Parts: sequence; C-alpha cells; structure tokens
Amino acid sequence: MDAAREHKHERFLQVSTDEVYGEINTGLSVEGDPLQPRSPYSASKAGGELQIQAYRTSYGFPAIVTRGSNTYGPYQYPEKIIPLFITNAIDNRSLPIYGDGGAVRDYLYVEDHARGIDCALRHGDPGMDYNIGAGGETGGITVADTVLRLLGKPSSLKQFVRDRLGHDRRYALDSTRLSGLGWHPTVSFETGMERTVAWFVEHEEWWRPLKSGEFWEFYQRNYKPVQAG
Repeated sequence: MDAAREHKHERFLQVSTDEVYGEINTGLSVEGDPLQPRSPYSASKAGGELQIQAYRTSYGFPAIVTRGSNTYGPYQYPEKIIPLFITNAIDNRSLPIYGDGGAVRDYLYVEDHARGIDCALRHGDPGMDYNIGAGGETGGITVADTVLRLLGKPSSLKQFVRDRLGHDRRYALDSTRLSGLGWHPTVSFETGMERTVAWFVEHEEWWRPLKSGEFWEFYQRNYKPVQAG
C-alpha cells in the first residue's frame, strides 16, 4: 500500500474471502456486515482488510476489496476439497467428508471469479467492497456424489472423517452490488465440475508430483475417520 501511494496508483484491489463474515446460519452476507472471522485463516484475511480500511481513512487510499466465495477449477492445489476428491477418486482412494457432510459452501468457478475481480477493479468505486458469489449452496456430500458420478466411481468411496476445528457451517453471499456493475456468474456448478474433472483427468502430470511427501503427512493429520460407536 505504501508503494501504491508512492507511485500514485489510482486503484488498488485487495482480494479477500467470504470467510471474513464468519458463519451465517440464515440469509446472505452483505458488504456492510461486520467482520467476524472464526479461524486463523479468515482472521488473517480480515486483518488485511483492517489495514485497507485504516489506509482508506488515514490517506484516502483508493482501495477496492473483493470477497469471493469458495473457488474451484483447473490448477487448484489438491489439498482443497474438489481437487482432492477428484484426484482421490481417480486413484480409487476414499473421499474424506468432514463431519456429517452438511457444511454448505457457494462454489464459484474460477473464470467467473476472475471476471468478478476484473469487473470490480475496472468499474468499481474506490473505497467500496464487493461480494463475488455464484448464488448456490452445496454441501460436502453433494460435492462427493458429483465427483463420483462424473468419474463413474462407486459411492462406497465416500468416507466421513472428524470435523475440522472451527469449521463454519454455512457461508452465503449477496452479490447484488457487483451485479449492478454488469457482472453475473455464467458457469453452473454442474458445468464447472464437468470441466474441472476433465481437466484433472487429462493433467495427471501436473497434480501427481504435488501429492507426495509432506502432502500425505498433512493428509494423515487432518483426515481421521469417524470411529464407529
């Protein structure tokens, strides 16, 4: 931000996340809602936004903030749920579903998210925040079922694991403000998943080297099966 001020940039865009709003049980999060992060990751993103706000107030800094929902698509690191499920299913490994699989996310295809960021940067008002969401609600079980169906794999690959600490149950965004600038999501969850599954099937040379060594150490720490009884 100091460098942007020094070089007198007219616009500065901070990419944040819907997770800064925290868990929302009903309704939709709008840009004016308070930031209530509940995990170290979301707290770090909220901290970045507080710095933005401080520079806006202190220096009239021309910052725009976007808060995107869960994004997926080609080249996503296989620790994330969708590429993890896809690559595990390709190898006939279990798909680890947190808790009861009922945590809801608004999955946004990467190209729609990129267009949303570009729209906010080019047409948004400095000093404003913009939500970017697809407007859907999808649980972990649905994600797993979709992957298995697209790959022709059995449902027996689904495995429920212990829920992660501080796991927010639901995020949901109101993207009306960005829609007013002309942006709308164009890729449905089904179409986006078809594209994403096909990409990972065709690009094993990219993701296989990533799923080795430290990746499996992380995997064993974070995905522990629910014990019967």
